[in-house]
Amino acid sequence: MPIKPTARRPWMAGALLTCLGLLGVSSPAIAQSGYPNKPIRLIVPFSPGGVTDTSGRLVAEQLSKRLGQQVVVDNKPGASGNIGTQLVVNAEPDGYTLALCFDGNMVINPHVFAKMPFDTVRDLAPVGKIGDAVLILVTQPGLAAKSLREVIELSKKQSGGLSYGTSGTGSTPHIAGELLKMRTGANLVHIPYKGGGQALIDVISGNIPLVYTAIAGAAQHVKNGKLHPVAVSSLQRSRALPDVPTFIESGVSEFDVSSWVGIFAPPKTPRAIIERLNTELNVVLADPEVRERLVQLGISATPSTPDKFGEEIRRDLARYGPVVKAAGIKAE
Repeated sequence: MPIKPTARRPWMAGALLTCLGLLGVSSPAIAQSGYPNKPIRLIVPFSPGGVTDTSGRLVAEQLSKRLGQQVVVDNKPGASGNIGTQLVVNAEPDGYTLALCFDGNMVINPHVFAKMPFDTVRDLAPVGKIGDAVLILVTQPGLAAKSLREVIELSKKQSGGLSYGTSGTGSTPHIAGELLKMRTGANLVHIPYKGGGQALIDVISGNIPLVYTAIAGAAQHVKNGKLHPVAVSSLQRSRALPDVPTFIESGVSEFDVSSWVGIFAPPKTPRAIIERLNTELNVVLADPEVRERLVQLGISATPSTPDKFGEEIRRDLARYGPVVKAAGIKAE
């Protein structure tokens, strides 16, 4: 008996899926093979001009070329990055809305805020790591203490301690400063600002003695003599300021606190899309020109896989919790 047209269609569809299964090709992969076919929105949950924003724009520009679609940066600041990040958590998991985040809002905020609008591990899918932003401790040139040892000794002699400014409560530099206090017994008093730029202005003006900040904002002031560098808190010296020692070289063993930057997608984003984005991101990060431009921002490119990036995030969540608790840091 000839097969009726109405019966042939499901038989043919089943045969096609069977053949594709034998070839190792899934139907979702077919559906995603045209990705991307429209512009991608990259939400930066901070104001324009910072290191996170600047590095994001550089990467977005290069990803646009690789993907053949415009990657548009959209700044959505507020609540230390929580507002913009939540927009991505709630977005369609189709690869067209991504977040550019740093460790501050991903692994420190969960310990600082009494109530978080999202769960870092459960509600966001790591796409890839861009790099590690080097942090630096700087002083006003007139401060008597020049080396890290001298800064620590002076802080202990001062009845009120030494004040250090950062970009805000719960920021990575704030955590680094508190960790330095715990590890050395230094008498340091945190002064939070609404951004690293204002803190740098105040230390240059002599209003505060110390600032802990990203090297990108401080490097030029160090080079022109407006700031004195004490140490960088990365494992190795920064190429941006190669003459500045690390905290480890200065006597604080195993002191490694950098601020990473990476890209995230909404939960349940298809793995094929995440892998495509990760592959293209890593190609971008392998470009010598891109790597050099990131160095000028104080960022060392560190391409990774989504899984390895996820492991690093979970480690940082675990290691920063005790520091935040011991220091009694809470969101203002």
